[in-house]
Amino acid sequence: MEWTQWITIPLEFEFMRRALLVSVVAGGVCAVLSCWMTLIGWSLLGDAVSHAVLPGVVLSYLFGFPFAVGALVFGAGSVALIGVVNRTSRVKEDAVIGIVFTAMFGIGVVLISKIPSDTDLMHILFGNVLGVSDSGIAQILVMAAVVLAAVAAKHRDLTLFAFDRTHAHAIGLNPRRLEALLLGMLSVTVVIALQAVGIILVVAMVIIPGATAYLLTDRFERMLVIAVAVSVAASVAGTYASFYLNAATGGAIVVMQAAAFALAYLFAPAQGVIWRIETRRAAPGTRTTVM
Repeated sequence: MEWTQWITIPLEFEFMRRALLVSVVAGGVCAVLSCWMTLIGWSLLGDAVSHAVLPGVVLSYLFGFPFAVGALVFGAGSVALIGVVNRTSRVKEDAVIGIVFTAMFGIGVVLISKIPSDTDLMHILFGNVLGVSDSGIAQILVMAAVVLAAVAAKHRDLTLFAFDRTHAHAIGLNPRRLEALLLGMLSVTVVIALQAVGIILVVAMVIIPGATAYLLTDRFERMLVIAVAVSVAASVAGTYASFYLNAATGGAIVVMQAAAFALAYLFAPAQGVIWRIETRRAAPGTRTTVM
């Protein structure tokens, strides 16, 4: 089989074209937001939101609403709950986040086990990108456009907030509003991605692209470009790999992203492990001691 056929054969199937569209859009939006998540240190919060939306998704199915409605309500609600508990108790924020997201996730699992359904609700957990409906694709495209529009409008303010909250406040920006905006976009982005890779794996798409790009550059604008490129490439490669290996698409996408991070971790200029080892070896006067 020629290499061009490896590319074109999957495109003959409509479900593959849909899967590629959804995974690329989800991967691109997640990558943009993951850069701010990485810089601010909100990776655990991204994990919390991704798991906390599960009850909302299940209840939306039960009452016949779009999944996005319940997911957004519970995503935003969980973030608000974390803030309230954190401000009104002596429990540290990381512990509060862990309590809220595990509690919400547990409620969602119980609901899944108790609600009779002709539809396999386990797709909520592990994704079903090969079976996304026309309405699901429309919701994803609209939500992606909303997130990207918000990023474009508040790009500079959000970047300053990520690097120096004190300075942002000093020049008249409202850190609380910017934080709320970021958390709102995180909730929407999680809803976009969960339809591609499921709730369990969505946190990877919100964290790995930004972390990978962070190892490859010190400039934020370049970081955004690299993160999107890595995430989109992993989405395409993972979708193709799932087709030829008959494997789970969401899992394959995340594995590709993890492989990209591993390469950056080992070989990134200046920050890669191999690069630093070689630099130390090449440094004048450096001696290697064998134990």
